[in-house]
Amino acid sequence: MAELISVIVTTYNRPDALAAVLRSLARQTDADFEVVVADDGSTGETSQAIESWKAKLGRPLAHVWHDDRGFRAAEIRNRAILAARGGYCIFLDGDCIVRPDFVGVHRRLAEPGWFVTGNRILLSQALTAKVLREDLTPEAWSLAGWLAERLRGGVNRLSALLHLPLGPLRRLRRRAWRGARSCNLAIWRSDLDRVDGFDAGFSGWGKEDSDIIVRLLHAGVRRKDGNFATGVIHLWHEDFDRSALAENERKLAAIVASDQVRAQRGLSALRVGP
Repeated sequence: MAELISVIVTTYNRPDALAAVLRSLARQTDADFEVVVADDGSTGETSQAIESWKAKLGRPLAHVWHDDRGFRAAEIRNRAILAARGGYCIFLDGDCIVRPDFVGVHRRLAEPGWFVTGNRILLSQALTAKVLREDLTPEAWSLAGWLAERLRGGVNRLSALLHLPLGPLRRLRRRAWRGARSCNLAIWRSDLDRVDGFDAGFSGWGKEDSDIIVRLLHAGVRRKDGNFATGVIHLWHEDFDRSALAENERKLAAIVASDQVRAQRGLSALRVGP
């Protein structure tokens, strides 16, 4: 796939973690990509961190922001999609560090008619604090180093770091929506337009990523597994406010039971106004 890739990084008031993510993106072996930070209402410290990385990243870096009115990840991702120039979008959270082959592996897995879901390992609170405090580079750690951290309890598993040539096995869950997360998700821009992006009706934490997966499947786009290929290193964070989860789960259940393809408040809503 000889096409520009847009890496869309969602963030909110965590400039130290975002800086670690941007550092890892600066080390990519595949350089044909841009980065668009989807900022869900952070304060000026995040803007300063992004500005400081514009000269260091080595790739185009854009910052898309809207005001802080609670958790609106779906809407800010849509704003970032509209600002992106690539034909293929990789969604990444601003606390998910990537290894040097991350973009390149996603490029190799990209296939028309399919979206790609990746996995992650979770760092402990203590190891996350150490990584950020000491400016460590876990994206460059050896397997032996990771094994040592696993034995110390600093990481929940190692499987996401392995590379296995799964071939046709990557298509086994082609119609499954469960278990897919937008912290490591790749979708063709044409398919995002087809389903009208994320649904901003999902406000508050939870299920906006499952919703877009279900609608992609309704549209005939199939799921391809990026497990054992594209794993990201997820820094610890406190739990989000889950007060909207029950309502979002109700909305998702209705979408699953329907044949709905397009978002009720998607990309097109932003094209015609705020």
